[in-house]
Amino acid sequence: MLVRIDQEKCCGAGHCVLAAPEVFDQREEDGVVVLLDAEPPAGLHQAVRDAAAVCPASAILLEQA
Repeated sequence: MLVRIDQEKCCGAGHCVLAAPEVFDQREEDGVVVLLDAEPPAGLHQAVRDAAAVCPASAILLEQA
């Protein structure tokens, strides 16, 4: 799995961080998503899918590697 984010779309809701804190974080100054792991291990794939599903701005893009 390859994870990409669109920081321009991010609204800083933080749902991604709650769903997959090993993969996503937020910038201190404005809450915009920061990608920690663009190719997470298989054990985190479901959490990353969940994070993408709950993102209100659809700022998380997933591709199969």
